[in-house]
Amino acid sequence: MSLQLSKIQSSEIKNLDLLAKQVVEGFITGMHKSPFHGFSVEFSEHKLYNKGENTKHIDWKLFAKTEKLYIKKYEEETNLRCHLIIDNSSSMHYPIKETQKLDDLNKIGFSIVAAASLIEILKKQRDAVGLSIYSDTYEYYAPEKGNDRHRKLLTSQLENILKSKSSSKKTDTYKYLHEIAEKIHRRSLIFIFTDMFQPSKDQEELFDALRHLKHNKHEVVLFHTIDKELEFNFDFENTPKKFIDVETNEEINLYADSVKETYQKEVSLFFKKLKNKCLQYKISYVPVNVREGFEKVLTTYMVSRNKL
Repeated sequence: MSLQLSKIQSSEIKNLDLLAKQVVEGFITGMHKSPFHGFSVEFSEHKLYNKGENTKHIDWKLFAKTEKLYIKKYEEETNLRCHLIIDNSSSMHYPIKETQKLDDLNKIGFSIVAAASLIEILKKQRDAVGLSIYSDTYEYYAPEKGNDRHRKLLTSQLENILKSKSSSKKTDTYKYLHEIAEKIHRRSLIFIFTDMFQPSKDQEELFDALRHLKHNKHEVVLFHTIDKELEFNFDFENTPKKFIDVETNEEINLYADSVKETYQKEVSLFFKKLKNKCLQYKISYVPVNVREGFEKVLTTYMVSRNKL
């Protein structure tokens, strides 16, 4: 599977559903001590096969033991409800990419592929999944459902974002997190993909919105999505550069080294405060670097699912 993935890393992503399957299968195959032990779908009971019924769910292993045909009767209710939240503001489209490639994703590209991979794992578990996308508006909402048609609809929506071009969209993340919290009524596992870039004056409101997501006993995971090399390390050549705010279009000219130390200090303080707030509100804080692949996201899903 790693060989198959390597073949598409340098080419433009064209089939998100297929890519998600490859990412998940590669992840499962690559685990030495797999947390997927017992990962097969659970069913409630067996019933005798009646002539004319669909043979798809015949338990052939049981037939080998008993020489009788039994059907696996599956639980109608799904095991878990999961809601994916994606920040589609302009800062998530940084760095700007003409095309999205698996080995060269920006923040929104990483979030989309990661979300599609989670949908694929949820499919394997027969879990229900919903989706919210926001930027300067609440762009998309779909409640949690577990059927294939619904999952394909969500993947198609994600694919549309992957193909879209960036525009100047700033967002009040806290506003839409409050709205989403009001929509999710039953206990769910909630994953948020966001870079958490928000005006400093709105930070406390942002933390309050994260706390709101914990109501109704939801399990909440914040995937703090960043390009660590550029946005944390501030690794730019020390030549005169024009830096442009992708959401407000404000511009500033400077040498990177002249502000690097101060910048890293301020960013580190904010990340630490965010982590502590998540700990205080019992939210799982998971920083993810878009240059490091999807293993951390998928492993976090397995750990969070076990909690529920």
